[in-house]
Amino acid sequence: MVILRSKEIREMEIEEIQKKLDELKAEHSKNISKSSAAGINENPGKIKELKRTIARVLTIMNEKKQEK
Repeated sequence: MVILRSKEIREMEIEEIQKKLDELKAEHSKNISKSSAAGINENPGKIKELKRTIARVLTIMNEKKQEK
């Protein structure tokens, strides 16, 4: 999954943002479970970046909802 930047997220509609958020959460949980099962996390930077992107998406989504 490509990491989304704020500018890209702001250009999307709320429905698109929600779909991306669902995809990001699914990928995050998959990476967490994979690292838990293996005991070794191959790429901790990816998990950290996913968490940041999820937070960024949620923040922008809340901003858009408050505008309406």
